[in-house]
This record gives sequence, structure tokens and C-alpha cells, in this order.
Amino acid sequence: QVRLVESGGGSVQAGGSLRLSCTASGLPYTENCIGWFRQGPGQRREAVASIHTTTGTTYLSDSVKGRFTVSHDNAASTTFLQMANLKPEDTGTYYCGAEDWYTPTWDRCMTESKYDDWGQGAQVTVSS
Repeated sequence: QVRLVESGGGSVQAGGSLRLSCTASGLPYTENCIGWFRQGPGQRREAVASIHTTTGTTYLSDSVKGRFTVSHDNAASTTFLQMANLKPEDTGTYYCGAEDWYTPTWDRCMTESKYDDWGQGAQVTVSS
């Protein structure tokens, strides 16, 4: 059974930094897209960043490019989302998802509907 556990959320002022972690267990395959998605109040869940665990290919949405980075530690089965220069519009619940793909593409790794397994979410609040 796949289990994803996020940690590292919190409250910061604009311009601050946070690092989210997503630890996976029970993944049946080694080739996976691990994606970070966020959902603000009254908004749809949107893709933020993703990484392919075998190729290391990363994807970032335009809204976070230059501020967020995504990385993966295979030995720890943990994916990180390093967030810097946070803005109030980054506020929301951040979810990590996992889906097995041998070959990553933007569509496969950055589309919510392509993911079957999700964590419980981590709250990020950025105040102005």
C-alpha cells in the first residue's frame, strides 16, 4: 500500500523560506513522478513542481520558477520542495502525489488527474 507523508509546513512572513518533505513508502516501482500540488482557499489544486525519481528530471510552474526547487533523495525515499522568497499567494495546502512513469513528461508529472496516490497535505501560510 502506497503511503505519502508530508511535513515541514508552517507560517512565515513574505520573503521567508520553508522546506516541505514528502516521504514515500510502498511504491511498487522505482520510476515515479513525485509531484507537489497546492490548493488555496476556494481554489482548484494546481501543480507547483515535480521530479522524476530515476532520471532526476524536474518541472516547475511559471509561478514558482526561480523561487522553488524540487529534489529527491532516493536512499531516504523523500522528496523535498525548497521554497524561498515566499509570497502571500503561495498560501495553501501543499500535497505530494506519486505516480509510476518510466519516462517523465510535463503532462504526466504536472497533471493532477495523472496521480492516484496522495499525501494528507501540509499547510503553508504566508503573511504580508
